[in-house]
Amino acid sequence: MKKLMAVASLLTLAISASTSAASFTLSSNDIKQGEFMSQVHEFKGFGCTGDDLSPHLKWENAPKGTKSFAITAYDPDAPTGSGWWHWQVVNIDKSTTEIAQGAGSEGHAAWLSTASHVDNDYGSPRFGGACPPQGHGVHRYQFTVHALSVEKLELPVNASGALAGYMINANSIATSTIEALYKRD
Repeated sequence: MKKLMAVASLLTLAISASTSAASFTLSSNDIKQGEFMSQVHEFKGFGCTGDDLSPHLKWENAPKGTKSFAITAYDPDAPTGSGWWHWQVVNIDKSTTEIAQGAGSEGHAAWLSTASHVDNDYGSPRFGGACPPQGHGVHRYQFTVHALSVEKLELPVNASGALAGYMINANSIATSTIEALYKRD
């Protein structure tokens, strides 16, 4: 009975230690889970007239073993059969834990010292804002920060969004996502 009590005590201790550990979290001053984004995050082009600014993002409590980060923004509701990559940044230095609004725009990439953009589905290596077809209803935009187990993902210069996504997911040890919404009536 004493052995059983000792084992139960150890299990309780282990469970409480693991549940009290801080989890990898993503927050933003600009976007909120399940809420509509502002027009400042709408694409400028393809009939959209937004400011095309990436949102502020801040992440905390990266797991042990994190060697770099990646950021992705994806619309699974785009009528393409494969969704739409709005943003992919890889090889973000592990010391980076926050980026300002507009950091994904052309000319605002000083924070990308070791990192690089992958071409979005608009064909540009930068953030490309929301631009769902008019009248297509609500689209979900999944902004995800990935804690990676490698310092550098080796990708070809013109890597597709699918290839980059595969390599990011294959090397992710933790992710945190904010799913924001957008529609054009």
